[in-house]
Amino acid sequence: VGPELSGQSGSLHKLQHCKVQASNCIEAARESLGELSTAIWSCPELAFQETQAHDTLVRFFTVKQKGWVVQSHYKLETAFRATWGPVGGKENDRPINVGFLCEYDALPDIGHACGHNLIAEVGAAAALGLRGALESLETLPVTVLGTPAEEDGGGKIDLIEAGAFENMDVVFMAHPSQEDAAYLPDMAEHDVTVKYYGKASHAAAYPWEGINALDAAVLAYNNLSLLRQQLKPDWRLHGVIRHGGVKPNIVPSFSQLEFYLRTPMYKDLSVLREKAECCFKAAAIATGCRIELEYGRHEYQNVLPNKILEQLYEGNGKSLGVQFTTDETVLNTPSGSTDFGNVSYVVPGIHTYFYIGTEALNHTEEYTEATGSEKAQFYTLRTAKTLVMTALDVIFNPDIFQQVKENYEIARLKEENQMRGRISGNNSGPEHCSGAGSASR
Repeated sequence: VGPELSGQSGSLHKLQHCKVQASNCIEAARESLGELSTAIWSCPELAFQETQAHDTLVRFFTVKQKGWVVQSHYKLETAFRATWGPVGGKENDRPINVGFLCEYDALPDIGHACGHNLIAEVGAAAALGLRGALESLETLPVTVLGTPAEEDGGGKIDLIEAGAFENMDVVFMAHPSQEDAAYLPDMAEHDVTVKYYGKASHAAAYPWEGINALDAAVLAYNNLSLLRQQLKPDWRLHGVIRHGGVKPNIVPSFSQLEFYLRTPMYKDLSVLREKAECCFKAAAIATGCRIELEYGRHEYQNVLPNKILEQLYEGNGKSLGVQFTTDETVLNTPSGSTDFGNVSYVVPGIHTYFYIGTEALNHTEEYTEATGSEKAQFYTLRTAKTLVMTALDVIFNPDIFQQVKENYEIARLKEENQMRGRISGNNSGPEHCSGAGSASR
């Protein structure tokens, strides 16, 4: 990690000084950080359409904060990268490169009900804090990566495939929630769009001439509802009928459903997918419809834990007054999904959760209001301080950094072995299911 940080003498004092300096830098930028969050919150944009959020963040690192090398439209139209210090070189010949991730896409109709404006603020604030702490150590790089389309599409996965995470050694981000937690078990997920094609006819005069695509959609929906009682308790499937017909007196010739399939472990996702496909295809057979299955471009993997980073984060958070949840149900029950899961398979990292001063639940109108409130700012900046303090622990202690990497390798190897075991055994789930039509992905 460079000669500036070598040796034990005075290193603890220097570390504590840097943590204080990082927190002070974040406090000094409080007003501009709040304006950044408000600007993103006030103009909610959907996945891959975050043009104003992208431009706002680029301006923040080029105009309001000097000294950053900023790449707009970085590998994706609404992604960006901001770096400070030297980035690149061979792994053994360069200092640790710490990355902070920003998200900024919103939800349809209810805006920033998942608080991605605050995720962007946390990432930006932590980066400013780390830079401020390391100003005198010019060989140490800091990277901010703007990652669009978490809610739909998996922008981080596109960035992984484009090489955006190469030369990053450890990455950090934090997500708004109802409690503070260093880790919560996010699930593997894959979405599927199901289309049924039937035949229109007059629904009263000669319905027997029609093939009812809405019936297929309803059957499929009910099939999946019945399937739930045979699924493992922590598996999830849920969806909506997006199109069910145009007029009551016309037999619907087309229907469309959209479903999310989730399992706590990535290895089980294909099993759930097989079961769901049988339900979809059975509905096509029963109604005589043709079926098309269109899976999302990307599968979201479950987030790998990193016990070392989690312990560091909790220790730093407690020093700032953070009260971490001890509710075992919360800590052990899988909930949502994130494309950070895929990131956790290619680089060590941590995806924490933080309280924002409300008991409202994510993906509600009440949470949208909370993520844009002044009250949320205290908790957001405290989280940024906790992240940057954790990053400093890793930077200042080569042994800790080595433990972080080893923990990452162990977790990844465990997942890979489980996946290989499932494939070689392949004795769970149906071996096949026949159906009508073709499946495209």
